[in-house]
Amino acid sequence: MKIETMIGAPWSDYGLLDSGHGRKLERYGRFRFVRPEPQAMWAPATTDWRAQGEFVPGSDEEGGGRWVFAEPVPRDGWPMKWEQVRFTAQTTPFRHLGFFPDMAPVWRWMRERVDGMDAPECMNLFGYTGVGTLAMASIGARMVHVDASKKSVEAARGNAALSGLSDAPIRWIIDDAAKFVAREVRRGRRYDGILLDPPKYGRGPEGEVWRLEEDLPRLIADCRKLLDAESRFLFLTVYAVRMSALAIGEMVRQVFADLPGTVEAGELGVREEARGLTLPTAIWARWSR
Repeated sequence: MKIETMIGAPWSDYGLLDSGHGRKLERYGRFRFVRPEPQAMWAPATTDWRAQGEFVPGSDEEGGGRWVFAEPVPRDGWPMKWEQVRFTAQTTPFRHLGFFPDMAPVWRWMRERVDGMDAPECMNLFGYTGVGTLAMASIGARMVHVDASKKSVEAARGNAALSGLSDAPIRWIIDDAAKFVAREVRRGRRYDGILLDPPKYGRGPEGEVWRLEEDLPRLIADCRKLLDAESRFLFLTVYAVRMSALAIGEMVRQVFADLPGTVEAGELGVREEARGLTLPTAIWARWSR
C-alpha cells in the first residue's frame, strides 16, 4: 500500500512558524505559542522564538505539564476562523489549544467527497470541540457529533453558535463512541460519511474504558456496517506514534474489501512557514468512493 502525505498549509489564523530541537512555534490568531514536538528532530530556522506562552511538559511518559506565560492570554479563549467556520481557541491542560489545525486538509477532503450531494448524512466520532463537524455542516451536511465529554460537546455547541450554525441539522450526542455506533447498527442506520479521531486511551461518560489497539478494529467493523455502496467516505486519524499507517491501512482495507471504492493510508503533516518543510503529526487511513 502506497503511503501518502496530506499537508496542511498555513491560513490567516494559523501557521507553524518554526520547529526544531523537539519544539514548535505556532501562531493562533494574534498569539504565538511554543509547544513540545518530539518529531521536530532537526534544528530550528531561527532562535527568535518570542511567544506569549509555552507548554512545559512533565517528566512522565503519559504527558502532563503546564503552561508558562510571558504575556497575558485570554484564559476563556479568543475567536478564530477556518473558511466559514468560527470557533474558540484556548490553552488547555492537554497542551493543545482546543482544536487540531493539522486536520484542515482532512476537512477539505471530506467536503470534496460529498460535493454535489443534497444534505449528506455524516458522523463525527470523538468529535471534541466540533470544528470538523462544523466544516461539514457549513456546506449543508446533516451531522451527528459524538463525544463522551459533556464539556467538549458544550464547547462544540458554542462554536456552532459562533459560526451561525445553531439551527443547523446537528445531533449533539454525549456518549461512548463505540456503544453509540453499535446502537446505530442495531437501528439499521446508514451514513454517507464517517470521521473518527480516537484517542489512545479514554473513558466514556459511564466509565467505559477505551484502549486504541484493543478497541479500534471492532469500532471500524461497526462503522463499516453503517456505510454502503452509496456512501462516500470513512476517514480515520491516529495520533498514537507507536502505530503504523500501513497497519491501520490494512485493517481498513480488509474491513472494506466488500465495498467498491479505494482504501489509502498515509501521514498528516503541517507545512512550516520558515522553510517550507513538513512536520509530521499523525497517521491516517481512509476509504472513499
